[in-house]
Amino acid sequence: MDTEAPHTQRGHSSPREGEGWPRSAFSRTTDGTGPVRRQPTWRRAGVLGVICTVFLLLLSNFVVQPFLIPSRSMEPTLRVGDRVLVNKLAYRFGDQPRRGDVVVFDGTGSFVRERPDGSPVGALVQGAASALGLAEPSDTDFVKRVVGVGGDDVVCCDAGGRVSVNGVPLDEPYLHPGDAPSTVPFRIVVPLGTLWVMGDHRSQSRDSRDHLGEPGGGMVPVEKVIGRADWIGWPVSRWGAVGGGHG
Repeated sequence: MDTEAPHTQRGHSSPREGEGWPRSAFSRTTDGTGPVRRQPTWRRAGVLGVICTVFLLLLSNFVVQPFLIPSRSMEPTLRVGDRVLVNKLAYRFGDQPRRGDVVVFDGTGSFVRERPDGSPVGALVQGAASALGLAEPSDTDFVKRVVGVGGDDVVCCDAGGRVSVNGVPLDEPYLHPGDAPSTVPFRIVVPLGTLWVMGDHRSQSRDSRDHLGEPGGGMVPVEKVIGRADWIGWPVSRWGAVGGGHG
């Protein structure tokens, strides 16, 4: 029986590399049995980029979100251009914001009356960019320090010019040098389920004090808290934990 004919026919029917297929699309396997199609580099890079972006969006939506500091209201603790990492799990499992925590919250209904109108597509792009820390946060998102929690009696100012909570003067080493604890006198009892918040740069901060006469009285509902600002992630020279305050 002639065993060479089938082998010869197979050999002649298979085009050589460079004759039947372009070199850029195929390469031979290591055992020389035939060509294997290679995925274009740009396509692989695009797919990898999409996967990484989706992963980062999911991470920022549920675990840790970068937040770009847009104003001077939290100096010297946070400076304009800092990117803080907001821990979204801090209050997810029953814990509540505490006095001294630096929190990021949605101010709709407390600091701003309603969410501004805009293009849905533009809002989506803006939201994605801010979620990755590439753009300034939404006009309804704020970062402040918790001074009073539900049930607290917050007063300014005592005989020493300090803010006091439940009759105890606060030690506030985080205040901007030269700033008074407040130039606006107030006395409020924080309703349960809400927070009284203030910036560390009191003379440059629009906070709960500025909304006393408005609906809600400047109180931030706990349910509107996005997370706790725990770390400064950028710039490298400012890496570290966000300074805490009074307990």
